[in-house]
Amino acid sequence: MAQAKRIILASRPVGEPKPSDFRLEDCAVPEPGAGEVLLRTIWLSLDPYMRGRMSDAASYAKPVPVGGVMEAGTVSEVIASNNPNFAHGDIVLSRAGWQTHALSDGTGLRKIDPALAPISTAVGVLGMPGMTAYTGLLDIGQPKPGETVVVAAASGAVGSAVGQIAKIKGARAIGIAGGKDKCDYVKNEFGFDDCIDHRNPDLAAKLKDACPDGIDVYFENVGGAVFDAVFPLLNAFARIPVCGLIAQYNDTQSVAPKWAGALMRNVLTKRLTIRGFIVSDFAARHGDFLRDMSGWVRDGKVKYKEFVTEGLENAPDAFMGLLKGANFGKQLVRVGPDKA
Repeated sequence: MAQAKRIILASRPVGEPKPSDFRLEDCAVPEPGAGEVLLRTIWLSLDPYMRGRMSDAASYAKPVPVGGVMEAGTVSEVIASNNPNFAHGDIVLSRAGWQTHALSDGTGLRKIDPALAPISTAVGVLGMPGMTAYTGLLDIGQPKPGETVVVAAASGAVGSAVGQIAKIKGARAIGIAGGKDKCDYVKNEFGFDDCIDHRNPDLAAKLKDACPDGIDVYFENVGGAVFDAVFPLLNAFARIPVCGLIAQYNDTQSVAPKWAGALMRNVLTKRLTIRGFIVSDFAARHGDFLRDMSGWVRDGKVKYKEFVTEGLENAPDAFMGLLKGANFGKQLVRVGPDKA
């Protein structure tokens, strides 16, 4: 019988995930039943939100059960079909998770046209990360020409798109990233006006120099010390889309940041808008996103970078590295051959 592989959640992490929190298992390739398709995973998307799914704390989505396959978006090939809506060889966007093969009844599958763009972009710039950037910035941040937009984790899949969209809309884009190489790439390849290294002990002063007119939009992906530097520079009526807080995902206890006492006073006196969001909040905008972002990518107005790890067995190490900023661009795992 043909063999498949899957990675399950072996235990719930305390603090940073460790290798023993994951387990690679061999299993039989399943047979599709009536109305089902068998999927072969090609590209597996790794994203920071998965740290939350490893926890059983209350959240916006159910946690992965201990012993369950790790959750993830994937690009897959249909290799057997008993569903009239899908044929052998179709490439689809799916949520197959951390495994080489999966069954689906077709619910939630979306066909991908390999002629439009590399199929990996369906879980990157033309997928959830790109739409997160698009809707969070445009619907919540609402940048205006001449304003200053600051983006945390600017070399990542979401942050890099945020800054480039801000530039398209006529704003200044200032990135924050980890290390000189990432900062140089953000400026020279993604076209940001400047990028500050969050590891620099003079982060606050460097950011202030880069934002002489203050900050009108801050796209939050990180939290922690980065927000400490941003907070004093927020202008009146600044907008803060809160997409992620990766610096705090592994915290085991809460510590009040130094700006906590002043937060509500500044919300009032500066009339700040702070809004957390999940990309699914804007599902109705998917058509607008695909139209605009695919056009920007095609025209070279939005560029993207992929960071590829080979082999499903290496997904845990790649994910643990992602949480520490080891990736440079969109973190992908190539699970199987990409014939497209």
